[in-house]
Parts: sequence; structure tokens; C-alpha cells
Amino acid sequence: MIFILFISIPILAVFLGIDPSQASSQLRNPQILNAITLGLLTSAIATVASFVFAVPTAYLLATRKFPGKAVIDTIMDIPIVLPPAVAGVALLLAFAPKGLLGPLLNSIGLTLPGSTIAVVLAQMFVASPFILRSAKTAFENVNPDIINSAKILTDSHLRVFFTVTLPLSTRQILSGVMMTWARSMGEFGATLMFAGNLPGITQTMPLAIYLLLAQDPSAALVLSAIMIAFSFSILIAVKLLEQKKYGVKHD
Repeated sequence: MIFILFISIPILAVFLGIDPSQASSQLRNPQILNAITLGLLTSAIATVASFVFAVPTAYLLATRKFPGKAVIDTIMDIPIVLPPAVAGVALLLAFAPKGLLGPLLNSIGLTLPGSTIAVVLAQMFVASPFILRSAKTAFENVNPDIINSAKILTDSHLRVFFTVTLPLSTRQILSGVMMTWARSMGEFGATLMFAGNLPGITQTMPLAIYLLLAQDPSAALVLSAIMIAFSFSILIAVKLLEQKKYGVKHD
């Protein structure tokens, strides 16, 4: 009970701290609206990109054996436990103009730090392991007898993947997609270090909260409540998917 209160009270405090008379006006605050719009856009792009790249990688890790697989599998998990500031520094050292890939990017006229693309890359870097883990576990749990039976009917591994393996893994992958989206939306440290905090360009909701807390605490509370509501909705959706997967019923 004590631990439940420990988690619940700070969340409740955010909503209790909101002044109802100012809430509606804050929802029309351009800075809040811009942060919400940018956060939704960049997190959606980061989630789609994570799906496109992470699902095939997860399938490879789940179904193939090759030298160094354990090392690669571990490396793919690092962003989950990596401090956000370190993630931001790593992205800078890789993609900044004087970074590892900077000269190559400069040659095509692309400067990432301070751009909206940098926000997407930061979100993708820290959030994509969630969909990778979910997809890998889903593929590993598919009954191999079903896959082998499908392979008897067709020589196309791609067809087996899209008609059998992927449909059987949909619910768990979808859970990973939603967790990736939520993590992308809440990304702060790596985005601040790599992309900066530029209103309308790189200022997502967490970055706006950071700035507004000193300038306009009421606006910061409203935006915080919006993010809590979003996170709660995502978690409820994930739990519902898990219940359907396992056939769990609750009173």
C-alpha cells in the first residue's frame, strides 16, 4: 500500500496543482499547442521508422544463428538503460558536423543538430528497442510447426513471413509499437543534447515543460497532465492487448 501511494501521490499532485480557471486558456497557449503538435508528429515518424527497421532485425535475431549474435543482441538493448544525456552525447559524436559521420552529411548539405530530424533520430534511438524486444519475443513464441507447415505449401520465405509469422505476432508487436510511441513522446535528455530546445523546431512536450516550469508553471502543469493522460491511455491499451492475447478476464 505504501508503494502504491508513493507512485500515485506525485501523479495526483500534478492534477491537483492545476488551476481550473486557467486550464482552458492554457490549452490555447501557442507554445503548448506547438509542443503537442511537434511531439505527435516526431514521435509518430520515429515509431514508424522504428517499426520498419526493428521488425526485420528482430526476425533476424529470433530465427537465425550467426557469430556475434549475442553481442549484437546486447548492443541493441543498450539504449534502454543508457542515461539520456549519454545517448545525446553519442548522437552528437556520430552525427554532428564534426562527428564521425559529420563530413559525409556535410557533403550532402545536411546538418542534423538543431533540426526536427534530430528530434526524430533521438526518439528513435532511445525508443526503438521496445518494439525490437516485443517483436523478437513474438517471433520466438510462434509455433515452429506452423511455420514448417507453411513452408511446405510455398517456397517463398517472404510470403510465409507476411501471411503466417507476422499475423501470429501482431498483438505483441502492436504492444511494442505503442510503448515505442509513448517512449518517443516522453523523450527528453537525448533530444535536448542532440537537437536543442527550439520552439516550433525541436521543442517537444517534455522540453516545453522544462522551459515553462520557470516561465509559466501553470502551463507546465497542464502540459504535464496531458502527458500523464497520454501515458496512462497507452498503458491501458497495452494491457488490453495482453489480456486478449492470453485470454485473461478481469472482473
